[in-house]
Amino acid sequence: MSQKITISPITRLEGHGKIDILLDDDGNVKDCYFQVVELRGFERFCQGRPVEELPRIMPKICGVCPGAHHMASSKAADAVYGIIIPPTAKKLRELFYNAHISHSHILHFFALAAPDFIPGPGADPAKRNILGLIDVVGKDIGRAVIRNRGYAQKIQEIICGHAIHPVGSLPGGLSKPITEEERVEIEIMAGSMVDFAQTALQIFQDLVLANPQYKELITGDTYYHETYYAGMVDENNKVNFYDGKIRVKDPDGQELAKFPVSDYLEHIGEHVEPWTYLKFPFLKAIGWKGMKDGRDSGVYRVNSLARLNVSDGMSTPLAQKAYDDLFGFFGCKPVHNTLAFHWARLVENLFAAEEVLRLATDPEITGKDVRTLPTQTPSEGVGAVEAARGTLYHHYVTDSAGMVTKVNLIVATAQNNAGMGMSVKKAAEKLIKNGAADDKLLNMVEMGFRAYDPCLACATHCLPGQSPLEVRIFKQGQLVRHLSRNLD
Repeated sequence: MSQKITISPITRLEGHGKIDILLDDDGNVKDCYFQVVELRGFERFCQGRPVEELPRIMPKICGVCPGAHHMASSKAADAVYGIIIPPTAKKLRELFYNAHISHSHILHFFALAAPDFIPGPGADPAKRNILGLIDVVGKDIGRAVIRNRGYAQKIQEIICGHAIHPVGSLPGGLSKPITEEERVEIEIMAGSMVDFAQTALQIFQDLVLANPQYKELITGDTYYHETYYAGMVDENNKVNFYDGKIRVKDPDGQELAKFPVSDYLEHIGEHVEPWTYLKFPFLKAIGWKGMKDGRDSGVYRVNSLARLNVSDGMSTPLAQKAYDDLFGFFGCKPVHNTLAFHWARLVENLFAAEEVLRLATDPEITGKDVRTLPTQTPSEGVGAVEAARGTLYHHYVTDSAGMVTKVNLIVATAQNNAGMGMSVKKAAEKLIKNGAADDKLLNMVEMGFRAYDPCLACATHCLPGQSPLEVRIFKQGQLVRHLSRNLD
């Protein structure tokens, strides 16, 4: 007989997901499906619009990562017109974008991910949230979280007009420069962000890694997959969020490919399954072999840990030390432990904060030349950035008047779709035996995909923006358990 269990608080991710778990005759996991059941449609209604409008429209895809879509869209529009933007404009965009990465990483770790470790995966759901986290770490840390995320948002507002749904980046550069007074304000906030980023890493060290139970959870095989990885690197193969080439490494850490973003279609294909609206990007050089890991599978992963895995390090000193600490802890590279995405996210937060401070003190940052006006006939262009959740591609084609005829988006969450499905299935296999499932199951399975910081509205471009989760467990084709959250 089916049973419905309502679990509160609602799941900690953005978007609408459903999980179907199929059991064999012995009550063990036979198969598992991570499903996205919302309609994808953003590319379609951008057709017929002037391409210069897209950097203002695309941030509306998502309220969590509008900055990523704003920058990727701006870069694609630059490419459509064949524009090289002024140096000051590029630095201001990078300043904006590193602040965006910092705000997103702070939000995800402290509000969405950390409650799985602090107070813990088996804690009362009423405590497994940011308020329960503050009960453990203290109100001072809670205030610091809010304050420094607010600083990151304020910096985005100064540069691009709004912290959420920014509008200041245009084809060819930015709508306005910043003043010296604004630069000084940004520098002060950046100093606090660097200090807090170091504090966040120390919290992870003291409350997660120092706990034997959590250490085993991170290093064990419940959340472990050997896959390919992809991410953006600069000319020195260091992590870069705003600009560079895409580097792909195999499960042994050997470079498979390195290509400019304009060549993405030569390397990435998209597989479709009938039971989900979210596609499955894969590496064309390997091919789609299904949702499995290993060298023979075209599955690859993006996001924080992937970026660290494909890079040769960080370009700032404090982040480089944190990078060395992470790989030193595991004693190998690449690291395939999915829960290490959380740790990598904190390393990147430190890097982003250091970059904000470096750019805020750059003499060129208050220059007045911030836009090159388009003069060429528009045609086609690709722009990409490293969103907080992984590589984000925007590809636009226009007619000679600049009216959009085709849009293609490949977002980070889609590229992690197969990885999330594999992580959910493996967690279910480890946790469900003989048909036994309790309330803890839902959160432990959620941890398998929450490490990817998924944004399902980004991936499917759906309007509702709700956050429900549904888990259905089948045995011999019959529904035997039904666990759900926020389905009303």
